Amino acid sequence: MKDRLINDLNEKQYQAATAGNGPILVVAGAGSGKTRTLAYRVAYLVSKGVAPDRILLLTFTRRAAKEMLDRAAQVLENKSTVLTQVWGGTFHATANRLLRIYSKAIGLSPDFTIMDQGDAQDLLDVIRHKKIGKQKKRFPRKSTLLSIYSRRMNSGENLDSIIKNLFPWCASWKNELKEVYKEYVVQKQKQNILDYDDLLFYWYHILEDKTVSESIENRFDHILVDEYQDTNKLQADILLNMRKTNKNIMVVGDDAQSIYSFRAATVKNILDFPKLYPDTKIIILEQNYRSKEPILKTTNNLIEQAKERYSKELFSVRDGNDLPKLITCKDENDESDKVIELVLKHYEEGVKLSDQAVLFRAGSHSAALEIALMKKEIPFRKYGGLKFLEAAHVKDFLGIIRILVNRKDEMAWFRIMQLIEGVGPATASLVFSHLQNNNFNLDSFQSAHVSKLIRLELLRLRKLFIDMEKSSITTLSNLLSMVQSFYKPLLENNYENSQPRLHDIEHLVELGKAYKTLSQFLTDLVLDPPSSTSDFAGMSKKDDDFLVLSTIHSAKGCEYDSVYLIHAADGCIPSDMSTGSEKEIEEELRLAYVAMTRARNYLYITWPLRFYSRPQGFSDRHVYSQCSRFFTPEVLKTMDNITFNKLDQETDPGFDSTKTPMEIDIKSKIKSFWD
Repeated sequence: MKDRLINDLNEKQYQAATAGNGPILVVAGAGSGKTRTLAYRVAYLVSKGVAPDRILLLTFTRRAAKEMLDRAAQVLENKSTVLTQVWGGTFHATANRLLRIYSKAIGLSPDFTIMDQGDAQDLLDVIRHKKIGKQKKRFPRKSTLLSIYSRRMNSGENLDSIIKNLFPWCASWKNELKEVYKEYVVQKQKQNILDYDDLLFYWYHILEDKTVSESIENRFDHILVDEYQDTNKLQADILLNMRKTNKNIMVVGDDAQSIYSFRAATVKNILDFPKLYPDTKIIILEQNYRSKEPILKTTNNLIEQAKERYSKELFSVRDGNDLPKLITCKDENDESDKVIELVLKHYEEGVKLSDQAVLFRAGSHSAALEIALMKKEIPFRKYGGLKFLEAAHVKDFLGIIRILVNRKDEMAWFRIMQLIEGVGPATASLVFSHLQNNNFNLDSFQSAHVSKLIRLELLRLRKLFIDMEKSSITTLSNLLSMVQSFYKPLLENNYENSQPRLHDIEHLVELGKAYKTLSQFLTDLVLDPPSSTSDFAGMSKKDDDFLVLSTIHSAKGCEYDSVYLIHAADGCIPSDMSTGSEKEIEEELRLAYVAMTRARNYLYITWPLRFYSRPQGFSDRHVYSQCSRFFTPEVLKTMDNITFNKLDQETDPGFDSTKTPMEIDIKSKIKSFWD
């Protein structure tokens, strides 16, 4: 094992993987091999006799945990099967698992179901209409309602502070917001459902019980945390309470890549870790395995502008002569033309389209490029838009499963009933009240005061329940096929072009083969949802080549041979919506840094001198811009500065301004207007 570690890891990675007990902070720069380091840490601990089921590995996606454990298994070779016992997964998945074990201790029914964000918003919207009704002034929308609620639950800030700093337009509604949130909590508890925030909140407060807290803490000899810079205050507090006596915790992250404050994540967690855990050993990983040296020189200079950070200087053994390029374009069309020209140039040189990525701060910034790509018939995929589980037909299908798992789930009933022709919110409410009054006995559908056609559909749903309960079929995929058969006519009646949607449902049924129960299947989908059907398909086919378009947030964790960061104008990067404080501007700087450090070989930054702005609620307008403030003279020294398509500028070849300097000082005249 020791020889394997020495051969496979650099000096700093080796120090981290083989560190002893106590708190350890690994500051892992972009591309410095943090996944490898954590994987080898797991393998090292197991090789030293730590039982795998006494290791808790917390990541932000299930896929990341699986990748680390697969790598650790390769290192351990003959002990690879034991790693299936490691507690590996996301914070929310771990919370779900612990709460089901200790549910009785806190008066929580172990068969609770979990709402995704879309369902949580819908429940808030129903309560909003019941509690507030029609108002003269616009009450916050459901997405804003959930954002405020989540911020309150995860950040530790009080409601007054949240509204003042982040949602000032909601200040006049503070009392009404409290009423909505009180009812939201009542309804969730009444229906035996939890949302994402509840999972963490229950986990935190279950640790207040001394007996339960000791039992949970004693389960784990070591806790390892990935992407610690993306944790919020509640998650950090949970970890602190998990290590009251046993101080074995290793967190890995990069303060320079903390970009999720809109989810209540705070960079202070990683910056303050040594204060919270005295005697912390700090190990900094600076050798970058991704980018060529010229790219790192630029990104190092860029991130030096951050005032609060761990000092590190990334370096690479990959030399290169191609400096990153800052390209000034006349307008959005010129910018699109230049990006396409460069993409095709690298494609001709052998770089696949899928190894090239165009990144941007906001989804609207790629509008002109998307049109240009379609005209040129260049295939592309865009990431950062609608998630797979947010698609209406997928939510319908999972709504049926939610009812099968938890008959009290009001929002699932409302969704499914309104798929029936002739059923609107009023009828759905009537039927649900009928169910409540009859203790959710589906036989009561016979006496429901609804039309004959509606009753027939309700009885068809009752038959699905009965058939599934009586079925001798044990495989979950077959049970899901029964749900699919029930849902198919509803899908075809409610949606045009139903065939692609049916394929999505088929993917879900196929996915069910890996699960034993409907509850487990539903929980895993909600806690770690696929972003698209391509997630089910695994790796792309050899001939499935496409250019990647992505928001910066969606590109985090990815890498590409060629990266094009577009719309790098002030107002876009940093976003003019995120320049209200120094803290916000620093996060925008980190966003630019994350985008640029995705590049392996080639990095291009483009910005248009003028473009169309599309502010919400206003008509389009032409904007003249300047280059992002983050590209300071120090940064520009490490880049090639190029102007694409010379700007429109008329000249007089007979006039030499150096020989005939103007006598009138126009600048001073303008200033004198305000003396």
